[in-house]
Amino acid sequence: MNGTDATAPTTPHVVVIGGGISGLAAAHRLIGSGARVTVLEATDRLGGKLSAGEIAGAPVDFGAESMLARRPEAVALAREVGLGERLRPPSTASASLWNRGALTPMPKGHVMGVPGDPSVLTAVLSAAALARAEQDRTLPRTEVGDDMAIGEYVAARLGREVVDRLVEPLLGGVYAGDVYRTSMRAAVPALYDAATSYDSLLEGVQELQRRTAANQQTGPVFMGIDGGIGTLPDAVAAAVRAGGGRVLTETPVLDLAREGGRWRIRTDEAVFEADGVVLAAPAWSASALLAEESPAASAELSAVEYASMALVTMAFSRKEVEAVLPAGSGFLVPPVDGHTIKASTFSTHKWGWVDQHAPDLFVLRTSVGRYGEEEHLHRDDADLVEVSLHDLGAATGLAAAPVETRVTRWIGGLPQYPVGHLGRVSRIRDAVAKLPGLRVCGAAYDGVGIPACVGSGQRAATEIIDEILATPTLVEGTANGAGQ
Repeated sequence: MNGTDATAPTTPHVVVIGGGISGLAAAHRLIGSGARVTVLEATDRLGGKLSAGEIAGAPVDFGAESMLARRPEAVALAREVGLGERLRPPSTASASLWNRGALTPMPKGHVMGVPGDPSVLTAVLSAAALARAEQDRTLPRTEVGDDMAIGEYVAARLGREVVDRLVEPLLGGVYAGDVYRTSMRAAVPALYDAATSYDSLLEGVQELQRRTAANQQTGPVFMGIDGGIGTLPDAVAAAVRAGGGRVLTETPVLDLAREGGRWRIRTDEAVFEADGVVLAAPAWSASALLAEESPAASAELSAVEYASMALVTMAFSRKEVEAVLPAGSGFLVPPVDGHTIKASTFSTHKWGWVDQHAPDLFVLRTSVGRYGEEEHLHRDDADLVEVSLHDLGAATGLAAAPVETRVTRWIGGLPQYPVGHLGRVSRIRDAVAKLPGLRVCGAAYDGVGIPACVGSGQRAATEIIDEILATPTLVEGTANGAGQ
C-alpha cells in the first residue's frame, strides 16, 4: 500500500485508529462529510465494550446493554444506520438494593444517590444516619474548590452511610470506580453546580430536582436494541463501508508520525498516509502512539487509570427460577456489605426482546470487579459462576443450576475519572491541538456512556473535517499521497 498515485482523488483521507463505538461514530460522521475514511481496529472484532451474542439460544449483550435516550447522539446514530425499528425501552424501570441482607426497592427522589430529602432513604439508612443527613441544613458551607471527590463531599455533608449505601453502588455501577476518589465535576457535574451554589447540599439538590422537573423530557430515559446494543457497531461499520469507507480488523497501528505535511500510519502489513487522524484508542495505546509527536499529551494519557470487571451471564430454565426471583430489572449491591458481586441484571425482566426470543429461559447476569478490586478477575470462569450463584442465592433464594453460563472479562474496560480529570483532559486536548489534522476521542475524555462516546467521536470528526477543508494545502496534498 505504499507508493505515489498521481491520479488519486483530492478528497481528504482520514484514518480512524480504533473501531470502538467512538471511532465508528467518527468514521460515520466523516463519511457523511465527504471524506475518504479508513478505520483500523487492532482486535478481531469491532465495538469495544459493546458486544452482542447468544446464550442457550437467547440473544444477549455481553457488554454495555443500554444507552441514555435523553441524550440524543446514540439513539440518533442507531436510527441513521437502520436500527430505528429495533429500538426498545426497558420493560421495567424498577430495581432493588441488596442492603444489609435484604432486597429493598431502590429509593426515588435522589440525584445519583444524593437526596433532596433524607426521608426518601428511610428504607436504606439507619436512624442515626438519617439524623446525620439532616444536619446538612445547619452545617457551614463546604468549599469544593475547582473539584472534589463526590464521596468525600457527600460524606462531609450527609454522612458516610449515604455514600456507602447508595452513592457508591449507583455511581460505582457506572464507572466501576471508588467514589471517594471520583471527580464530582467530571462524573456528576450537576451536583458540582449545586455544591458551588448552595450552602446546604439538600437545598441544592432540591433546586436541581425542581429545575429538572420543569424541563422534564417525555419518553424513555434509557433505550436498548432488539438483539442487543452490541449490534450497533456492526450496523455503523456497514454504513461506513456502504459510503465507500474501509473498516479493517486485526490491524494494530505500530507507529504514527507526521511527515511531509501528512500523517503516516504504520501497521504490520502497510503504511497508510492521511490528511487527518482520529485517535479513538484507549488512553494507554494513544499514549504510546503520541510519544514522539506530542510527549506532553503522551505523558498525560499514560496517567489515565482504568478499572477491569467481569460479567457473568447465565441462562436458567424459566420454570425453575421465575417464581423465586423478585420483580424488577435486578439489584445493586453496596460494597460495604462485603459481597463479591456488585450488581445483577434480570435481562428477561428488563428487556422484552430477551423475553420474547427465549420464552422458556430466564437470562440474568452479574458484574464482578471494581477499581482496586481486580483480584476476582484472576479466578477461573467456574469460580466466578460459583460465587455469583452464591450471592444470588443469598440475595434472592435462587437455588437452580444454570443451563449455560458465559464469563466476559473486560480488562481495562472503564477509564477512571479521579479529582482533576477534566484538567487532564483539557491539557491533553491543548497538546493535541498543536498537531495539524489530529484529534482524540473516546470514553477517557467526555464520559463513559454510549451517547457520550458517540458524541466524542462525532466532535472529533467534525473538527478534523473543518480543519482539513479550511486548509487547501492539506486537500491538495492528497493528490500526491501514498497508501490509502
